[in-house]
Amino acid sequence: MPHGHPRPFFVVLNRRSGSGDAAATEQAIRAALDAAAHPYRLFCARHPRELGELAGQAVAAAQARDGAVVVVGGDGTINAVVQAVLPAGLPLGALPQGTFNFFGRCHGLPEGDPGEGMHGLLDARETAVPVGMVNDRVFLVNASLGLYPELLERREQDKRRYGRHRLVALFSGLRALLGSYPDLRLSLREDGLEHVRRSTTLVVGANRLQLQHIGIPQADAVTRGALVGIVLPPLARWRMILAAVRGLSGHLGDVEKVDSFAFAELDVSLPRRRRIKLALDGEIQHLPLPLHFQVAPQPLRLLVPRARSDP
Repeated sequence: MPHGHPRPFFVVLNRRSGSGDAAATEQAIRAALDAAAHPYRLFCARHPRELGELAGQAVAAAQARDGAVVVVGGDGTINAVVQAVLPAGLPLGALPQGTFNFFGRCHGLPEGDPGEGMHGLLDARETAVPVGMVNDRVFLVNASLGLYPELLERREQDKRRYGRHRLVALFSGLRALLGSYPDLRLSLREDGLEHVRRSTTLVVGANRLQLQHIGIPQADAVTRGALVGIVLPPLARWRMILAAVRGLSGHLGDVEKVDSFAFAELDVSLPRRRRIKLALDGEIQHLPLPLHFQVAPQPLRLLVPRARSDP
């Protein structure tokens, strides 16, 4: 934008993200932008199902005024908005407000005070961030099928009942491990070669920080334009619980029989199945089979607050 004509912000706020006061978050955002006399428009989602429609409205408005879209929420909220932002080729600012915030933490986005975070975006630099795709859906942190989506559904139920806290997520996950496990016969095709694997879970990671957090040796491959697959085979219950504990302590990659590998493109199918449940950045989706995983053809134009050493 020419000097003296700041790029307008079209802000999508998820009132359900995080454990803070949504009204206070909105007020802090408005105060920061009003104080800077920065043009903006706020789109407030009172329920997650409104995010897709509001993201489309924000994208259309940003295109009309050569603006940027800013999303306020957790990884799932950011994912919902990116579905509209990425194909439009618009810059995206993000103020993480969720529980884990792997996307924000990986890229140095400000957590905590939304007013301070918005101030940081007013003088942000733009960086190209590779993201993953499965069929026509974007994911920023991971996409998974099998046990992991079931665990996430249980976790969301417990969070609604007991609150959005990390300990709730931990104990909900351990409780899910005491239940029954899916037994998937995956057909994985990479570089023209097909492998059939039995698995309880397939996770495809696109976020270096999360992969490092659970101890996957190929974590740095995502910075070189790859995705990372993790196949967890059927294990005895005590071994499954041990694998979960090792993952939480950063050593999942050391668990016997856990297979991890970097790839550019991967096709996944299951016998006699036409659709499957997936978790994309913590949000449940149902997609048709086969699944095609790849790095998105275009990177995300992410706005990152400047460090003091930046020009």
